[in-house]
Amino acid sequence: MQVQNGQCGLCEHFGESHAKTDVLVSIITSKQAEPTTLDQCGHPKHAALHLKVTAISGCDGFVAVAAA
Repeated sequence: MQVQNGQCGLCEHFGESHAKTDVLVSIITSKQAEPTTLDQCGHPKHAALHLKVTAISGCDGFVAVAAA
């Protein structure tokens, strides 16, 4: 699936609780993700909830990831 700015796959909080994996780097560089790709949301307001989100999820806390 295509990942757009504003969606979790391109947010710095997507998977920020661990080192960048090949999957995360691929999402950032290709702006494509499998619909089943899940990772933790590390946004400070959500971190305590341990949310698992897809790369095409989104919220108002989006912060664009720095280039990989």
